[in-house]
Amino acid sequence: MVESALSHSESFAGSSGEFSAGVIDAIAKSILGMFDPSNGGFGNAPKFPHPAALDLLIDQYARSGDEHLRNVFVTTLEKMARGGVYDQLAGGFHRYSVDERWVVPHFEKMCYDNSELLKNYVHAHQATGSEFFADVARDIIRWMDEWLSDREQGGFYASQDADYSMDDDGDYFTWTLEETRAVLTEEEARVASLHFDIKEIGEMHHNPAKNVLYVRAPVEEIAKRLSMPLERVETLLRSAKEKMYAARLKRPTPYVDKTVYVGWNAMCVSAYLQAARALKLDTAQHFALRSLDRLLAEGWSAENGLVHVIAYSDPAAQSRRVAGLLDDYAFTAIACLDAYETTSDLSYFNFARRIADAMVDRFFDPVSGGFFDTEKRVGGEQKFLGVLGTRRKPFQDSPTPAGNSVAAIVLQRLYGYTNEQSYRDKAEQTMEVLAGLAGQYGIFAATYGIAAIYVSQAHIQVVIVGEDELADQLYSTAGTIPALNQAVLKFASNKVVPQYLPAALATTIPALPGVKEGKTVAVICSDFSCRPPISGVEQLKRDLHLALCRPDYHAPVKKG
Repeated sequence: MVESALSHSESFAGSSGEFSAGVIDAIAKSILGMFDPSNGGFGNAPKFPHPAALDLLIDQYARSGDEHLRNVFVTTLEKMARGGVYDQLAGGFHRYSVDERWVVPHFEKMCYDNSELLKNYVHAHQATGSEFFADVARDIIRWMDEWLSDREQGGFYASQDADYSMDDDGDYFTWTLEETRAVLTEEEARVASLHFDIKEIGEMHHNPAKNVLYVRAPVEEIAKRLSMPLERVETLLRSAKEKMYAARLKRPTPYVDKTVYVGWNAMCVSAYLQAARALKLDTAQHFALRSLDRLLAEGWSAENGLVHVIAYSDPAAQSRRVAGLLDDYAFTAIACLDAYETTSDLSYFNFARRIADAMVDRFFDPVSGGFFDTEKRVGGEQKFLGVLGTRRKPFQDSPTPAGNSVAAIVLQRLYGYTNEQSYRDKAEQTMEVLAGLAGQYGIFAATYGIAAIYVSQAHIQVVIVGEDELADQLYSTAGTIPALNQAVLKFASNKVVPQYLPAALATTIPALPGVKEGKTVAVICSDFSCRPPISGVEQLKRDLHLALCRPDYHAPVKKG
């Protein structure tokens, strides 16, 4: 019965059609129609964050400058970060909010929620220049480093529970006024109580004295109400948060699931790498690459493909092997491409390609297009995860990005680096499976909308060549634009030779004037051609804007 319902619900009969870039606007329009202008977010309670929808809107704002798009994602991200759905003491986001104002969360914390929200805050910082968004991004990393990271071996743990016992409902995270006063000075308690709205009666039904910490009054308002210098309020609040967090650490702590899932780890790696590049966080980059190296070493083999789990929270379960799912392959290939674009180390690119090729071989439907979530029959036996045997083609984000959409992104990114038509063809065939209905899926097809950007827009590669201060400036400038289909790579002059480059770049970049002479330049490539090299920051800004906003911005390869 359940298998039949699943099969029927994800039957795409009549949903296939010719892919059109117009689906991007249709999905964005649906998302905007759900926007809550008072509280941010989409829809009513309970409220989930929908990171893919936010990334889609940020990308569209970066291209169009539409102030309404900016207002939607800025309002949402600010309200979330000031709400109780955000851990005001430790950083990181809880699973969702039970109310429409983001105040009372379901207290569980998932690595995949925080990885995708980390990307949102990084991209919003790039799009707006807001340091508030950069601070939230750093705070998410602080929490993940402390609670969800295997600091010795690399890798990210799955989650932290909401509660520590059956009788508990977020007691670890919430505060009574008495508990607050017990750990703070009178001045600190006064400021913290105003800032976090800590009162005798709080928000928790099981214990009305318990308060969820959320930002009720900004520091400027508190300074005015208490006739206190702003700097003094900031100092008191910082001290109060440190003391409250130290006191919280002494409480019974919700369980941390230390299972290391391949797909979720790959999502975290990608998020860390994006944050590291945008915010210049060398330690985050180092940990992300170490985690990816572990994932590849322990989770991948050319013969058997990827596994689903590389370490279990229960050490006794180490012997269980579960074959990787579509999501594991797609997210890991993405992480390898992100690592290549971060390091310019071609070995990561080669891993991405091998994993993507295995994904096609094991999951692609050559008859109807698209990818199944589990492997095809091997030796007459189907490889299943769990009790359900129905092979599905996931296109809905629920709650992680849909496997088919991410697979299409992988293939299109590889096409941009290799000019291999088979990647492009399979990406398009995957998009066509849902083309007839994608617009109706609305916010739950946000990653499909992102994939549509990759498939309908040329993949833009900004190649920085050089090792001096100008090269750093060009690299930073290129990295300030949060366009999803744009990659930024940086090479030393002696590394711009074919053996260090993927095929599409190897045929163009080394022969360009300026590059041949060893000068520091930026080169914008798209559709397998490159514009003349650029040596000025302002010109790079102008040309990047044109490349993103004008589909006709392409030129023949310029060779010396």
